[in-house]
Amino acid sequence: MIMTGFRLNLTPLKEPLGFIKILEWLTAIFAFGSCGSFSGRNIITLFCGGVRNETLNVTIHYPFRLNEVMLVSANSTLCGRPVQETHLVGDSAFSAEVFVAVAIMAFCYSMATLLIYLGYMDSYRDPQGSSWPQTDFFLTILFATIWLVCSSAWAKGLQNVRDATGTAGIQATLSVCQAQGVVCEVTERANMRSLSVSVVFGFLNLVLWLGNVWFTYKETPWHSRTPPAEEVPVRRHVPVPI
Repeated sequence: MIMTGFRLNLTPLKEPLGFIKILEWLTAIFAFGSCGSFSGRNIITLFCGGVRNETLNVTIHYPFRLNEVMLVSANSTLCGRPVQETHLVGDSAFSAEVFVAVAIMAFCYSMATLLIYLGYMDSYRDPQGSSWPQTDFFLTILFATIWLVCSSAWAKGLQNVRDATGTAGIQATLSVCQAQGVVCEVTERANMRSLSVSVVFGFLNLVLWLGNVWFTYKETPWHSRTPPAEEVPVRRHVPVPI
């Protein structure tokens, strides 16, 4: 595809093709911003039953390698009982990192495509040798598929994080919580609302990219190609003899 000089034209923003691309650009920002910047702290209280209660602080942050987060250091004593070095259980790093990476790639692609729409739309829609509409169409399908996979995986990964850092998860992980008379409870949980928002924006991106498949398809020669008109036989009127 041969690009001519950049000519700013805001008309594509009034069309669904350009307007949806702006929405994709914005939702990608919210998706990776709400997930990649997360950091929170859980406060765990151990009610020791007659002995001084104990408190543990656990910091949770992106990319959520929980098995590397130390819950209790080595040679510790809790509720008068020796406790071995203990870490949280689980690892949601892969799903979180893939989710953020896809969001960043979608952000960059949307920004680059908007630049083409606003400055090179004549070349984009040039019927002579322009392959960008087909490329845009296939990449839109690819992004829609990836958003489905990574959003579903991250939703499951987030649920694993919630389970591992909740009261039930801590009780199953920390051995002293199994002792008689000891009750472990997460008395203050990290606010994971932003992580829930990231999942919502992940599936919102899926809807936007899936809907944009139609509008990118309309720009391809496959949609604009019209079948040749069928020739209709012309009937000649023969004069009736008088």
